[in-house]
Amino acid sequence: MRPHAPAAAPAPPAPLAPPGLRASAPAPPLQAETGRHDEDHHDTTWSPELSETIALSGADLVTRAESDRHRPRFHFTSPAGWLNDANGVSQRDGVYHLFYQYNPVEARHHRIHWGHATSTDLVTWEDAPIALEPGGPDAPDSDGCWSGVLVDDDGVPTIVYSARRGESESAAIAVGSADLRTWTKDPANPVIAGPPADLDTVAFRDHSVWREDGRWRQLIGSGLRGQGGTALLYESDDLRSWRYVGPLVVGDASDPAPGAPDWTGTMWECVDLFEVPAGRAELPPERGHALVFSAWDEGVTHHPLYLLGRYEGDTFTPAALRRLDYGGRYFYAPQSTTDDHGRRVMFGWLQEGRSDDAAAAAGWSGVMSLPRDVSAGADGELVSAPVREVEALRRDHVVVEPRPGTTVLDPTRVDGRQCDLVLTVTLAPGAWVELAVLVSEESGEQTVVRLDRPQDPDLDLDLVLDRSAASVDPGVDATPRSGPVPHEDGAVTLRVLVDRSALEVFANGRALTARSYPEDPGADGLVLRSSPEAQVSSIDAWSMADIWSGPRELRPR
Repeated sequence: MRPHAPAAAPAPPAPLAPPGLRASAPAPPLQAETGRHDEDHHDTTWSPELSETIALSGADLVTRAESDRHRPRFHFTSPAGWLNDANGVSQRDGVYHLFYQYNPVEARHHRIHWGHATSTDLVTWEDAPIALEPGGPDAPDSDGCWSGVLVDDDGVPTIVYSARRGESESAAIAVGSADLRTWTKDPANPVIAGPPADLDTVAFRDHSVWREDGRWRQLIGSGLRGQGGTALLYESDDLRSWRYVGPLVVGDASDPAPGAPDWTGTMWECVDLFEVPAGRAELPPERGHALVFSAWDEGVTHHPLYLLGRYEGDTFTPAALRRLDYGGRYFYAPQSTTDDHGRRVMFGWLQEGRSDDAAAAAGWSGVMSLPRDVSAGADGELVSAPVREVEALRRDHVVVEPRPGTTVLDPTRVDGRQCDLVLTVTLAPGAWVELAVLVSEESGEQTVVRLDRPQDPDLDLDLVLDRSAASVDPGVDATPRSGPVPHEDGAVTLRVLVDRSALEVFANGRALTARSYPEDPGADGLVLRSSPEAQVSSIDAWSMADIWSGPRELRPR
């Protein structure tokens, strides 16, 4: 790639931006690349014979996946094989559609398809046929149909996705039947053959597409080499002929330093631009939009972040950079939609925390988060919680009487491997409370969710996930995760959802997602511990029902 050509005249001063970002001035239209890379890729293409092979091998793969004790039961997972990003998240005629990155052949990221599932309640799902599969050797998507979105083009369901062939990434489209079960790729694909020739980019993939003022607008995740991640803005009249507008906003990969929990990376994956739902805050125009992205660098997925700012014209002026989930890569590549209730519903990908070999042996990899209702909190920042429909899975409500120091929940009344726990706590300065889940008395394994209040009463609480004793398996990730939690006088509502290896934690609207893999099959204990200065007002616990009622199939075409 050639370096970005210098502008003919000095750019105007950029508006004040938070560390790690700078606002981008509008760029003139640049000529996009039109040529294709012509390397030959002798990879298997889709055929009836391959479909039959997948159906046969899939039965064994599904059996292996379903027999894995670490496989979640009330989170969405693929029937077997590999799952990553949520795609095409939408609601149509009252039905929710969740497409996702999928390899139905094996539990690794290779020749990605689009899986598809539907729901009427965001809780129970029905597997649908594979929506998209890689094309033949000469197709722009011969090596995979990567992430994208679903839009309504005057009544025609249309997918905009990233086509992958070798190292080439381009934008492609497919149109669907009314029931979204049959898809036809546009014969003119790719509709954008690559990034503008005058930009020296780091990757070019993942899409956010919307209708605005009678035209289509699109963001594609990318990075400007030597600068930082970015979202490249395009516009079109027909979803097929696109004009490059410019980078909407550009990150600064040098500030903060790589490794920081809010480092913006060298490339932005899965960009998602939306107007912030008001929630409990009246938002000023300069903080009325959110640009969500996942920081990526040199093949490493880091963490989801978001910018609060103002989207106007061809630019996004950032006012604040924030972490979307304190679990880092365990809530990666989120995508959201506004549903019929006016909620911003978001899904994220819970990556594995065990080795690739362990996932392959289990026959599956990847979990979809519970759907989250995302809005503005009292401080104007994004807060999230599981959508209310998740409560329909609760079974056998248990009210636990808190005891000073230590409270042990009765495992005969609450399934500690599959549960929803809600605590209301008030922490005086210097106080702490911790909830140990997936506890094994035999092996000593435990995963600990802890809240600490500093001595300074004006500081946020510290939410910490301690996995140092979560598993005796040395091959699983035990990295601690943490983040700040705002509060009023130390009051906090803590909600912890445990689903085998999947953990989702919510504290006053801040989220922390992770994975945990105890070796002891009997690791189902729940223990609450607190300091004398902590007042635990209530503990409510429920076992959670499975969302799948029968055997699943890979459902190839």
